Amino acid sequence: RCFFVNTFSVLCLLPQAVLTRWACVRACPASCSCTQEKSCSVLCDRSGIAEVPKEFPCEASAINLDKNALKFLSERAFGTLPALKLLSLDHNNISFITPGAFKGLANLVELKFANNDYISYLHTRTFSGLKKLVRLDMSNCNLFNIPDRIFLEQPALKEVLCFENHFRRIPGAFRGMENLTHLYLERNRIEAVAYNSLLGLGSLKYLNLQENRINVIHDGAFQDLLRLENFYFNDNLLCDLPRFAFRGLVRLKMLNLGGNLLTNVSKTWFGDLVELEVLYLDRNQLLNIEEGTFENLTSLITLHLNSNNLTTLPLPVFQPVYLLGRLFLFRNPWVCDCSLEWLKGWKESYQLVRDIPCASPSSVAGLDLSEVVFARVNGTCVDPGELNLTTAPSEIASTTENRFNSLISKLLQQEIREEMGNGTESLRNGTLLDPEDGRLSAGVGGHRAQASQSILCVIAVWLFLDLIGRSDMNPCLSCT
Repeated sequence: RCFFVNTFSVLCLLPQAVLTRWACVRACPASCSCTQEKSCSVLCDRSGIAEVPKEFPCEASAINLDKNALKFLSERAFGTLPALKLLSLDHNNISFITPGAFKGLANLVELKFANNDYISYLHTRTFSGLKKLVRLDMSNCNLFNIPDRIFLEQPALKEVLCFENHFRRIPGAFRGMENLTHLYLERNRIEAVAYNSLLGLGSLKYLNLQENRINVIHDGAFQDLLRLENFYFNDNLLCDLPRFAFRGLVRLKMLNLGGNLLTNVSKTWFGDLVELEVLYLDRNQLLNIEEGTFENLTSLITLHLNSNNLTTLPLPVFQPVYLLGRLFLFRNPWVCDCSLEWLKGWKESYQLVRDIPCASPSSVAGLDLSEVVFARVNGTCVDPGELNLTTAPSEIASTTENRFNSLISKLLQQEIREEMGNGTESLRNGTLLDPEDGRLSAGVGGHRAQASQSILCVIAVWLFLDLIGRSDMNPCLSCT
């Protein structure tokens, strides 16, 4: 049903470009506008059209019927348009597409009928005749499923957009589509990925399954996705993954597992992801990351671990880090003790991570890890909860030593006074005071032993209290 222009002899004298432009405009449907730039485009969007126009220019390469009131597409609804490459039917009220509605569009490359809320069913022969179709957009309709054999005549199909429908499983129609490179299935109601859901998709590079209800992934579900590069699996209901969930995905560059219910990260998950550059594990409930989890991620640039329940991140878990450029750790209840001393040093050295707020111990709660003081005693790290954080480490050591020496001196003087005040008892027990240096000289009596026992007790108590940050308390001066 394209419009053929009757040519006159005078038209034969005009340049071909002028003739084409004239034919495109001359055959333009009512309520539409036609432009001829590189090719003939028919613009009928926002025109209040309730039925598909009866005639289009035969030269039309693109037709836009978006945001109209179309309700029904009959068989061969657009006639024969051999030059048509793009047909857009977005935002209409289409409820039924007759089988063979697109026959006559043999060279159509892209078909769009997204945002048609009344389309809940597609016939097996809906796309009959579209053998050169490369891109299909049927997102945000009311589809609950599509027939398994619906794409048999579309061997060139590379990109399918099916997001925001009502699929409860991945349609079997996609299995075996060897040329499919992009598949959009986000914001459906998919509950599981079966072992055969994605079989035969050896060319797939982009897969989006985010914002579904997936809680089960079968072993080997992704085994054929050997060329996959971008994988969105975020905002589902995953509590765990198969042991070798991503085995064979050696070309994967971006993996998003954020917004799930994962509590543990297994070192077996990412073993084959040698080209992975970006990994999202944020917004889960992670408590533990197994040692060796990241050891094969030699291309990793960005790692998101924020918004989890992590309290510590041992160095062996995080080694080796090769080309990491960004690390996100905020919104975790970090325990800023000596186990994170390495992370503070790494943060200061490489400036690749910010915002590591401490949740405990109480002495540093609310501080960033970069503000925490880690002192050392005899080469051993001392947790910040055991120190006065307003004092520099050298001052802490000096103050502690002075107070300790002072206490020992007072105890000795107290023992001396007691000995001198009771000379008879001292002589009886053989305990004498050396007049030259004020030290007690031992005899065979028990006061020397009692004094030594008291001093040793005080030393032990003092060291204990000092270690738990309570050196300002009065130590017990007697032991039983």
